[in-house]
Amino acid sequence: MVKRCLGLIASVAVTLLGLLLVTFLIGRVVPIDPVLAIVGDRANADTYSRLRMELGLDLPLWRQFLRYLAAVAQGDLGQSVLTSRPVLEDVLRVFPATLELATVAVVIGAALGVPAGVLAATHRGSLADHAIRLLGLVGHSVPIFWLGLMGLLLFYAKLDWVPGPGRVDIVYEGLVEARTGILTLDALLAGETDVFWNALHHLALPSVILGLYSVAYIARMTRSFMLDQLRQEYITTARVKGLSEARVVWRHALGNIAVPLITVIALSYAHLLEGSVLTETVFAWPGLGQYITNSLLSADMNAVLGGTLVVGSVFIGLNLLSDLLYRLLDPRAR
Repeated sequence: MVKRCLGLIASVAVTLLGLLLVTFLIGRVVPIDPVLAIVGDRANADTYSRLRMELGLDLPLWRQFLRYLAAVAQGDLGQSVLTSRPVLEDVLRVFPATLELATVAVVIGAALGVPAGVLAATHRGSLADHAIRLLGLVGHSVPIFWLGLMGLLLFYAKLDWVPGPGRVDIVYEGLVEARTGILTLDALLAGETDVFWNALHHLALPSVILGLYSVAYIARMTRSFMLDQLRQEYITTARVKGLSEARVVWRHALGNIAVPLITVIALSYAHLLEGSVLTETVFAWPGLGQYITNSLLSADMNAVLGGTLVVGSVFIGLNLLSDLLYRLLDPRAR
């Protein structure tokens, strides 16, 4: 057990080191001068040289990387040019909005994707199976920003079923203290039901649009897992024993794919956390994706790299969690 724990820690450490190295190299190869982003293109040569030395950009690349490692180990992701605040502080402020959006989206994906995959597998070749497979193809093929724009055009501009872009109407901004950063939860904790329902209405359309990708992926993987299980001998034995088809499918077959399905849902969640950039941009959602996009357009590389590092760390953490759950729930993996 000690050897396994040490091996797991070493694996995570190497992965994080690789993520830090890639993030560092991206910041050095992009055609953006961080010094000019801070001082502007009208600064004199002395100011430019002094700031370049202060930032350590005159040092060899390996020494710059060591300084970067030391700073990240202390929680220092640099200063944002756009907001003039520490990047870590900005990320902690905007990440809960992304977490809220991605969490609702993955709940939608799991709630719709798993039954759809089971239905497609148990009715293979039927109209329902073809429709679900077509939904999966559309979910992976259609650009999410186009779906977002069409959703706003139809449900907001034409039908007026949902509120416009943003996280809450302007009249409700600032009424709720940000305890967790998740607005719907903070509104409930503060007893502000009007803010809660308004925030929930704003959350509905972007979470459904973002959840379509998750539905497509989870339904496709569930269908594949179920088809494999339904061909197994224990399914035939259960049917011969007289068990109902619903019990065979939902209790035995689905129970045996629960462990790999947890991994699929966890990976889908990670992809939603990192892939919400376009959705947040279209819906003016003040999350990490929009923060990274605005920082990139403003040549604020500290913020871009800091946000990228946080997303990568979350992805590693969710992969690790799914692996631990796999070993915990499946005796064969142990």
